[in-house]
Amino acid sequence: MYNLSYIFIQFIIYSVIGYISEVIYCSFLQKKWVNRGFLFGPLCPIYGFGAILTIYTLKEYLDDPIIVFVMGMLITSILEYFTSYIFEKIFNNKWWDYSYRRDSINGRICLQNSILFGFGILIILYIINPVVDNIILSISSKYLIMASVLLFIVVIADFVWSVFIAYNLRSRLIVAEELKKDKLKLIPQMFESKHQSQLAKIRFKQNRLIKNYPNLAKDLRKELNDIKNMVIDAKGVKKTSKKNSKNVKFK
Repeated sequence: MYNLSYIFIQFIIYSVIGYISEVIYCSFLQKKWVNRGFLFGPLCPIYGFGAILTIYTLKEYLDDPIIVFVMGMLITSILEYFTSYIFEKIFNNKWWDYSYRRDSINGRICLQNSILFGFGILIILYIINPVVDNIILSISSKYLIMASVLLFIVVIADFVWSVFIAYNLRSRLIVAEELKKDKLKLIPQMFESKHQSQLAKIRFKQNRLIKNYPNLAKDLRKELNDIKNMVIDAKGVKKTSKKNSKNVKFK
């Protein structure tokens, strides 16, 4: 239990460091505040997983920084590639896209970021991780386990809620893509009949992911606005039908 708690606290620390790095980097590029991250909390789990994988995979090669750099670059790039692939399959869209770069592979990873990841792994393994280890080791096993359990519960709750929001966004994007098809545009009655129940379930309260990952809806802005209006109409029809059904009197 102590070993698992130790690794989990490491994961949390590096997820927070990754979040801070991602926010600073993206905010600098876009010249505005960007609250980057899939979760609501200040965590980027992909950085936590990348750090844990490299720490425990490359600890035997610390005497050779070149091997650490190359292997760190490969491990983190593979992780980023498959994370992009899995997210695309689950949520029906790309969360990031490097297709505009010549050094990219299928738009999922690019050489520039891979090199930055390699240098980041050097910093983590030789500078940050020794400090992190000393901090964690200074905490008693009892409190370390308690902290890891509490954090685990919070992270799982955050993850479940974030997945719910992402799936809601996925529904909007799927409907938006169908709305772009000429056949559905020419036959609005078919569209309304086909998607009436689906539209009524969509919520527009959360737009954090679209703001943080503009690539998700870059080609569907107009359609998403149209869907928002349809959702309002669909929910209005649903409320009216319920109200009318309550007013029906049986003789």
